[in-house]
Amino acid sequence: MAKSLINVQPELKLDWATHKAAKYACQNWHYSKCMPSGKTVKIGVWEKDIFIGVVIFSMGSGNATRGDKYGLKPKTEVAELARVALTKHTNTVSKIISISIKMLKKQSAGLKMIISFADYERIGHIGTIYQAGNWIYAGMSKSNDVIVIHGERVHRRSVFAKYGINSLVWVKQNIDPSAHFMSNTKHRYIMPLDNETRDRLKHLGKPYPKRVTKANSGDQLESEGAIPIHTLQTHEAA
Repeated sequence: MAKSLINVQPELKLDWATHKAAKYACQNWHYSKCMPSGKTVKIGVWEKDIFIGVVIFSMGSGNATRGDKYGLKPKTEVAELARVALTKHTNTVSKIISISIKMLKKQSAGLKMIISFADYERIGHIGTIYQAGNWIYAGMSKSNDVIVIHGERVHRRSVFAKYGINSLVWVKQNIDPSAHFMSNTKHRYIMPLDNETRDRLKHLGKPYPKRVTKANSGDQLESEGAIPIHTLQTHEAA
């Protein structure tokens, strides 16, 4: 992949990230503790030449990127913002995401929309970073992507990352006979990448959700994390 570093300010740089760096960021600075599956685009973030995390887009994997739901071509015109895994940082998450989207558009010809989900039922996210970036709020989405194992809710991606399989039948046979699916409610946000697509999809827009209590006042995507290991602190591009 051709190098496409964006140096926005002396202290902020975005560039393509290695798989090693992206995996470290996800395991240490994202609540899922795992990389997304399928084809991905990984964009690393540095402040003052120190690696502080990664933004990952999933391309054409699963129902989330089925463009036909929005009158777009299946899989080729929709990407999912799947991970924003950051440690302590000074630049806003919405700014980092905005720059990442510009990079993605340059290397993904034909892409027309990005979709992302704020996990409300599991961790209380309402999508403040998407609201700050003027994304369109498209309502609630429910999916059976959480398995309750030994009384704890585990994302199916995490089960797959650990065991190489996430079938409920397999989990019940090999881990917990009482395991079961739990419906996971999420807020759905979409970001059209051109005026024509925005005009066509703006009717889906609903009022932004608001926080109900102060208990959810800290959006985890904006939270601080641990200091990265030395080998990931240098500027390394794929």
